[in-house]
Amino acid sequence: MTVGPARQRDFPGFLDLAAQVEEWFGPMVEEPGFHDAVREHIAASRALVAPSSGPDLLGGLLFGGEAPTYHVHWLVVSRRARGTGVGRALMEEATRRWVRGPGEIEVVTFGPDHPGAVVSGARVFYGRLGFTPAEAAAPGPEGGSRQVFRRTVGC
Repeated sequence: MTVGPARQRDFPGFLDLAAQVEEWFGPMVEEPGFHDAVREHIAASRALVAPSSGPDLLGGLLFGGEAPTYHVHWLVVSRRARGTGVGRALMEEATRRWVRGPGEIEVVTFGPDHPGAVVSGARVFYGRLGFTPAEAAAPGPEGGSRQVFRRTVGC
């Protein structure tokens, strides 16, 4: 599997990924703000993709921040590729490209009581990557609970 910088041609793939998780994250596919965020991350070279052998993407990631605090703004793996290492590969490439420690990487994911917390595997995924649960975050656009997960890097 390869992971590399997203290009403008990958924009429809980000929308396809977003459609697969709207029940957990709220509406994105038709939201101009989401479109703007994806385009801005691509233009700033802060978006990664894991392409497939076909027209769709296996996964996508939007990343930001600078030392000492970095942010995973959005990471989604396609339904068919979950559990195959795509998410880990995206995170490893983001860390290699953009993280200069010492510092922290933060991500906001589902709170423990969110219906998507178990089904999505996000909390377990970030835990396996060395992130630890931290403070509660503002609810998601669909009204579900959110929590910050944080990982120390470069110490």
